[in-house]
Amino acid sequence: MDKPHPAASKAAASAIVEKRDGFGTRWGFILACIGSAVGMGNIWRFPILVQKYGGITFILPYLLFVVLIGSTGIIEEFALGRRAEAGPVGAFGFATHDRNGNRSLGEWLGAIPIVGALMLAIGYTVVMSWVFKYCWMGINGDLYALGTEMSAVVGAFGSIAPESASLGEALQTMLNGQIFGVGNGVWLLTGLAVSLVIMSLGVSGGIEKANKIMMPLLFVLFVGLAIYIFTLPGANEGYKFIFTLNPQGLMDPKVWIFAFGQAFFSLSVAGNGSVIYGSYLSKDESIPTSAFNVAVFDTIAAHLAALVIIPAMAVMLGSEINNVNGGPGLMFVYLVSVFNGMPGGRIVGMIFFICVLFAGVTSQINLYEAPVAFLQEKFKFKRRAAVATIGVIGAVVALMIQPWTSQWMDMVSIYLCPLGAFLAGVMFFWVMKKTTAMQAVNQGAKKPIGNWFYPLGKYFYCAAALIALIAGAILGGIG
Repeated sequence: MDKPHPAASKAAASAIVEKRDGFGTRWGFILACIGSAVGMGNIWRFPILVQKYGGITFILPYLLFVVLIGSTGIIEEFALGRRAEAGPVGAFGFATHDRNGNRSLGEWLGAIPIVGALMLAIGYTVVMSWVFKYCWMGINGDLYALGTEMSAVVGAFGSIAPESASLGEALQTMLNGQIFGVGNGVWLLTGLAVSLVIMSLGVSGGIEKANKIMMPLLFVLFVGLAIYIFTLPGANEGYKFIFTLNPQGLMDPKVWIFAFGQAFFSLSVAGNGSVIYGSYLSKDESIPTSAFNVAVFDTIAAHLAALVIIPAMAVMLGSEINNVNGGPGLMFVYLVSVFNGMPGGRIVGMIFFICVLFAGVTSQINLYEAPVAFLQEKFKFKRRAAVATIGVIGAVVALMIQPWTSQWMDMVSIYLCPLGAFLAGVMFFWVMKKTTAMQAVNQGAKKPIGNWFYPLGKYFYCAAALIALIAGAILGGIG
């Protein structure tokens, strides 16, 4: 029998392409996308905005923007990633190649959301170190032992989240080898290791399975907390904040701009995470249906958080609830004091921070996945090598930026996230051919999406992403 020609053997070998990992089920994909969207903004920002801007007065414009962004931006990013079978770099390159054959320009632009995802993931790593520490304190009783004395609670948070230091002070600390003692170094590495282990198991074997466990548990636990707090005296004052409608308040431009910002950032459109998760979606699945489910469950999670946090604060703080601001201070200071002062406070605090941990881990995984996939796609890294490389970068930088976490997160969320969303929208609606874009959206759907989709995405969504960037820069952040 004749041996095959060497050239033929080489050609046959090069034709063998390793099958790309992906989500095994539609609900696995949806739960992972919900996990990426449900994060700290749902917990420490949405409830305060609802309370501050008049309950339903804020919720109505928020829901409007969720519908508009969910029916354009989420669909577009899922479709862009799935059509290119790649993350932002490959997807943007595909878009420019589809238009004029120039792939390199798109790939260079695609690096922007990759950098944004990595930087946001690094900031999230610091925040998650606080969450892991508080979760453990909730389990062993140390959190409840802080009591309701605000100075004790503030002191506990200050010990793991140091105030901003000067560059010289931070460098001196690092040179002295004390970086692991600054802030929350040990828990930072512990929390990061959890996400990296899950990611190293692959998309279907790790990310999908983890979200199938954590997301349902998060919703069940949040519902349980909401029901329990409903039974407490004084909770009805909190519901008044939530279910108030002030028609005059709808005339306030701040209500609309912050409702828009909350919806935009909560839905996790940034040209990175949704693009890479979309690239793992089966071509048999309906993207519009998946996008609808993600928007609905992310909105439910935000409202569940409001139904837990606002009535809980009303129970313990009464009228002082008006003096509470959002952000880390709400979650790690005010709510600790609130939970510790209510009946069953130890259990309530423990369950709450377990919920926060689930929300944070799933979001952190999504943020790190885009740069991990980039190393796999562009430099042919094996999965675990890519995860380890990005993990080392994340750990080193996160340990270094602990004193400036707030400034770091502001820089990324104000500038890089909306810029990434804008670039993805431009690539899909303005650069890629319309026929290609519509085929990408309709593939796997039982019926074609309506004629409204393309013009709404091209003109409204792209403009909205640009507005998010400009308004955020002017106002110091809107989401």
